[in-house]
Amino acid sequence: MKNGRLTYAMAGGGIGSFIGPIHRAALRLDNTADLVAGCFSRSAKDNAAAAKEFGIAPERTYSDWRALVAAEAGKVDFLVVCTTNETHYEIAKAALEAGMDVFCEKPLSLTASEAADLAAIARRRRRILGIPFTYTGYPMVRFAADLVKRGDLGKIDKVVMEYVQGSFRKIDFGKPLDKHNTWKMNPAISGPSCVVADIGVHAFTLIETVTGLEVKELLADLSSFAPGNRLDDDASILMHLSGGAKAALVTSKIATGEENGVRMRVYGSKASLFWDQESPNQVVVRYPLAPDQIYRRKAPSVAPVSPRSIAVSRFPAGHPEGFVEALANIYLGFVKSLSTRKAGDFPSGREGVRSMKFVEAALKSAKNGNKWTRL
Repeated sequence: MKNGRLTYAMAGGGIGSFIGPIHRAALRLDNTADLVAGCFSRSAKDNAAAAKEFGIAPERTYSDWRALVAAEAGKVDFLVVCTTNETHYEIAKAALEAGMDVFCEKPLSLTASEAADLAAIARRRRRILGIPFTYTGYPMVRFAADLVKRGDLGKIDKVVMEYVQGSFRKIDFGKPLDKHNTWKMNPAISGPSCVVADIGVHAFTLIETVTGLEVKELLADLSSFAPGNRLDDDASILMHLSGGAKAALVTSKIATGEENGVRMRVYGSKASLFWDQESPNQVVVRYPLAPDQIYRRKAPSVAPVSPRSIAVSRFPAGHPEGFVEALANIYLGFVKSLSTRKAGDFPSGREGVRSMKFVEAALKSAKNGNKWTRL
């Protein structure tokens, strides 16, 4: 803590990164914490340029993450990990064991056993471990979860979930135009899965968060359509949930023309709900014999159902809130836990482990001829 304010260090997330600026913006939105140290790139030149741009002192700019952890453990309040997938486990483990609280990009690791190890270390060392499953931070996603929990939809029978992008269709003369996605095609960096581990885990976590149910088993059909892609870039997954509910998930990076289509439909015995991330400030509830009801973020009708949705709605009704604000909401829960040392309203080690079990089950199901596979 510096001058009464929380401080943090960052590994990765330098100039040219997609996700690093999102984290920094989310933390600035509520003046949650100040960035005071980091190792932002493997390139010494790029690392120095990032540190200068972010206002980091040279003596707190490190050439590698190991030096960062060794020097900053006990000085900063937490570490944000925004590196590529293959480094998440090693960095997070070293930081947790050094006594640092950690907010680590997903996937938490490349295997479920590694994720479980990180969660166990966090518990043993009494550290706080957070993961940015950002869509769970939207006010109307929290409203949807509370609506389900209150019983307004009745017994949940079916969930239909989409997370579709067209990023792997952005090809010109065989070269990807979307540079943020090129490394995700490389199994040495991305791990054994591309689309399921990259965006499918977001959809999976939304299903379990909103319904309050757990996925017990799944059947996955994975494909690789993009030229030169050695990993899955498209998946269709059926799931059996606790309580007898069923879910169908389509997730893809070859959905031509799609931008970031995260759409969720939850069907209950009394009513259903629909949420679309590209129109994130409303939830539509549909009834069999009555007109649709549209709930809007921060509307008076939302408050009786979900006070926590109102609590994380920053702007007046009618002013859109989006991705950065959703991540900022997750950080608010994470930072609160830094002081209480208790579990909070944000994705943590449990979600990290569950999501990696989901990835491994999907890969196993596809490899074994699209067979039902337990998580």
